[in-house]
Amino acid sequence: MQPKEVDDDFDALLSGLPKNTEAEQALLGALLFDNQAYEDVASFLNPEHFALPVHGRIYDAIRHRIDHGQEASPITLKPYFDDDEALKDVSGATYLIQLAGEAVSVISVADYGREIEDLAIKRDLFRVGRDMTQEVCKPEIEVSGRDQLEQFEAELYKLADHGQNDVVSFLQAAEVAVEDIERARQSGSHLTGITTGLTALNKATGGFHPGELVIIAGSTSMGKTSLAVDIATRAAQRYMRDLADGADPTENGGASVAFFSLEMSSNELAKRILSSGAKVNLEKLRNGQISAQETLRVARAAEENAKLPLYIDDTASMTISGLRARARRLIRKNDVGLIVVDYLQLLEGTNRRQSETRTQEVSEITRGLKLLAKDLHVPVIGLSQLSRAPSHRENKRPRLADLRESGSIEQDADMVLFVYREEYHHQANKPDSGSADYNEWLDKLDQLRGKAEVIIGKQRHGATGTEEVFFESEITSFSDLARDLMDG
Repeated sequence: MQPKEVDDDFDALLSGLPKNTEAEQALLGALLFDNQAYEDVASFLNPEHFALPVHGRIYDAIRHRIDHGQEASPITLKPYFDDDEALKDVSGATYLIQLAGEAVSVISVADYGREIEDLAIKRDLFRVGRDMTQEVCKPEIEVSGRDQLEQFEAELYKLADHGQNDVVSFLQAAEVAVEDIERARQSGSHLTGITTGLTALNKATGGFHPGELVIIAGSTSMGKTSLAVDIATRAAQRYMRDLADGADPTENGGASVAFFSLEMSSNELAKRILSSGAKVNLEKLRNGQISAQETLRVARAAEENAKLPLYIDDTASMTISGLRARARRLIRKNDVGLIVVDYLQLLEGTNRRQSETRTQEVSEITRGLKLLAKDLHVPVIGLSQLSRAPSHRENKRPRLADLRESGSIEQDADMVLFVYREEYHHQANKPDSGSADYNEWLDKLDQLRGKAEVIIGKQRHGATGTEEVFFESEITSFSDLARDLMDG
């Protein structure tokens, strides 16, 4: 009953590899005998899972007819295989009749389907390993061993993730949406995703959600890294607090965080977190000019955050594919639920060509970050520089057009947040202390001191606008205004 395959190379490849021809025949026979059995395997079994190509073609023909509301039987399938070389010796229709005539119980269809799928995965593993060996052994290869490792890891991850994202009905999606809405209503915090760490921003955005690419942008010294560090720290702290309170994992308002710092060392990031937690001047902390009491506060902050699920990768030079590989490892190992990248202009494209402009490369990077968020089902926060355009305007508040190499940043982002502090620009225009304008300048500085804005320049699923927050420059940290603390 074994059909003759004309693809000798494929047979040679399969020789010695795991396959179960009898299981394939039994499953196909059961489907031809009872088309309703197709429902037991339709959600996961594909033609490429069959070891023998002709069996894959038969399965494809069966599902094509069933999906179109037509009967799949040896007679109705005969025209599909009259000219099939693989069945030529035994006649297509005869082989199909034999399959249906020797069908086993349809109760076993799902088990046979899973067996076929599992063996296909093992054969795919063989192919990946073979390709790895051939690629590594090429004498003229120009790609580094590290890049090859990341490419191979991506292939394995793709194989592991294949078929895991099931299509859901509107009813299923709506049920999840209603649960999110009800959770936010009961909590009173307007939070449906991962906390931003700021009450006003939580109300305006609902937090950060799986699959979203969030861009935080600002001019130099506006505090975009400080905001990102605050968000990462508070999300990790909220995660630990909700766990300690026994909250349902699906209702956790925080997350374990992976922070990719391409500009600042992990040591410097830790100092920022300790400075904010201990309320100790960051500059004095760096220089060791803190009192004994402040030292105790720093030690206490370090102890309180010792088990913080915040993982810092400070690799200085990284490609977008390298970042994806590292992110996948952190998610598997530490169940990371939020990724922060500081900052995206320091990332490199995977295969940069000399003819490629920097704007094209940044476009590849932003698309890569969006795909990362979608594939790993976590929010990704990418920091971005601004062009110099705001400094040449009277109104220096940033706009979407100010994003440096903005090509696809605005297009790919689900949310764009700008950090703006008028206080910084006002201080930069300090007049001479003896001038007539000095007192007026001083009065305005007092009005602006500590005030900052987070401008929502784009929100795919919500409104744009500006949220006022407080910025404490000595510890480079953002926090709620007093009114927001009362409202929240």
